[in-house]
Formats: sequence, structure tokens, C-alpha cells
Amino acid sequence: MSLSRFIAGFAIGGAIGAVAGILLAPKSGEETRRDLANGAQELMKKADETAKQIQSKADDAVTELQKKGEEIKTKIQDIMNKQKDNKENEEHQEQ
Repeated sequence: MSLSRFIAGFAIGGAIGAVAGILLAPKSGEETRRDLANGAQELMKKADETAKQIQSKADDAVTELQKKGEEIKTKIQDIMNKQKDNKENEEHQEQ
């Protein structure tokens, strides 16, 4: 399941639950509209917080991948340099 589908499902499920709870509660129209507006604001805050957390984790993952990539690049360069040195040493020994 993709992350965007999960977030969309989370937001839709939360909205449906909030609306159903508010509409089924025995309140006046004005109270219900106020509760719907408050619920929508709360849902937006939660969605924003979730998005920020996901972005932070994604940023951390990218940073970690960049570090690992640099480590791998350095190791490959070291191996290539050693092979080059070994080849040069073999050529000098043959002469």
C-alpha cells in the first residue's frame, strides 16, 4: 500500500467518522454546524502534523541514503585504486 493512499484513507475515514458522529448527535443545527467546522479544523491540523512527520522521516531517509551512497562510492574508488596499483606493480615486475 502506498503512503499517499494510506494518508488519503486516513483522512477520508476520519472525516466520515467525524461527520457521522456529529450528524447523529441530538443537537441544534447551529451547534452541529459549529461542531462540523471545529471537526474539520481539527482534522486539517492532524493531517498537517502527519504530513510534517512523514516529510521529516523522508528527509532523514534521504540523508541516510546519501551517506550510504558516499560510503559505497569511497569503497569502490578504494578497490579500483588497489586494483590499478596491483596491475602497475605486476607490469613493473614483468619488466
